[in-house]
Parts: sequence; structure tokens; C-alpha cells
Amino acid sequence: MSRSYEVMYIVRPDAEEADLDKLIEGFEKNVTDGGGEVKSTEKMGRRRLAYTVRKFNDGFYVLMTILAEGSLVSEIERRLRVTEQVIKFITVRIDEEEKRLAKVKKLRDSKVKRSALPAVEASEVSAAPVVPVVPAAPATPAAEPAAV
Repeated sequence: MSRSYEVMYIVRPDAEEADLDKLIEGFEKNVTDGGGEVKSTEKMGRRRLAYTVRKFNDGFYVLMTILAEGSLVSEIERRLRVTEQVIKFITVRIDEEEKRLAKVKKLRDSKVKRSALPAVEASEVSAAPVVPVVPAAPATPAAEPAAV
């Protein structure tokens, strides 16, 4: 059963642009050769890391969204682990999140929204009985007790 995954990996900052493109193409080829499908690949550019990883303070971020079997994802993770240029990676299964978001969206669309309620016409408002507002009588000050 194929599932959706996001694979984000960070490449060493001293890698050349051509090497980075070659590395990305290699991982995409691994996915397609294994029977998976690459939905999208996004090079997010060079960014500063939150903490030092393998003596690097920044790196090139790459985000791949794939549709694959679990065994293929394990193989991709193994390849990421042994590739020297990759300093950090994470894989997240996102199909459950997509299902949950679709369910919430469906629930929201099924509810009646206030803008969908019929508008009240002006003639209906003027036909309503008008109740006059009578101001309340001012309170009389209470008599103060006499001094003894």
C-alpha cells in the first residue's frame, strides 16, 4: 500500500550547486526505480541550522514529497544515512494528516454558515411592533437618620 511521505534532508553547505542537483536526481531516481512516485521536490536553499550538526552551522535544505511503500522509504532512509553529503534528514508520513484535513474541510462545508442564512427584508423590520422606551424615574435619596 503506497502512502505519502515528506522527506527533508540537509546537505553540507560546502557542496557545489551541480553536486546538489546530482544528489537530488539520484534520490528521485531511487524512488522511481523502487516503484514509488515523486510528487514534488523543493530546494529550499541555504539556511542557518538551529544547532551545530557535524561541525556545520548551515546547510542546503531539500524537501521531497513522495508516494511510496514503507520498504522503499526504509531504503531511501538507509541511502540518506550513508551519503556523506547529507548531514541530517527526517521522514514524515503525511497521508493521515491529509485524511484528517479533508474530514475537517468536509465538516466545515456541511455546516450552515451565517452568510448563507436568508437576509431579513426592510419591510419585515418595519412591520415589527415598536415598543417605546420609557426612562426610569430618578431614584429619590434615602432620608438620612437624624443625629442623636
